[in-house]
Amino acid sequence: MAKVLILTGDAVEALEIFYPYYRLLEEGHEVTIASPNKKKLQTVCHDFTDMETFTEKLAYGIDSHASFSEINPADYDGLIIPGGRAPEYIRMEKEVPAIVSHFFENNKPVGAICHAALVFSVIPESVKNRSMTAFTTCKPEVESLGAEYVNKELHVDNNLVSAHAWPDLPGFMREFLKKLK
Repeated sequence: MAKVLILTGDAVEALEIFYPYYRLLEEGHEVTIASPNKKKLQTVCHDFTDMETFTEKLAYGIDSHASFSEINPADYDGLIIPGGRAPEYIRMEKEVPAIVSHFFENNKPVGAICHAALVFSVIPESVKNRSMTAFTTCKPEVESLGAEYVNKELHVDNNLVSAHAWPDLPGFMREFLKKLK
């Protein structure tokens, strides 16, 4: 079975970490959740109410298994970057560009959902001239990277599987698992 890295931090969208984590375990894969520091992460729940944007509430805790500094990306067969607010700050960690670039350079599956596209701002060369989807408010960032924003819930471009948001998790995981095999 494969080894998959989930790259995240505090304020990760709860569904976008728990669903892939347990789905991968269900398939018999080994999964490592990595964050800036090895700790219990605080997840959040984003939902839509009567506001024009989403609300955020605290959700469950989940343990990370390793800090970014402990990760050797060559040890992994695939990468998932969940959304929420975690991508906007984990991209600032010094190890993130090398970790994420490794998966693109070696054509390993990369799953990016919702705000995960923000992480690509530190490695624009990896996604330039590619196409992807992301949460709607990330469209300017995707386009500023030289990538084409695809206005669909799910999109696959070579080794990159991208999805709009947590309601798209079933298709996202189906396509990621196909790439992992």
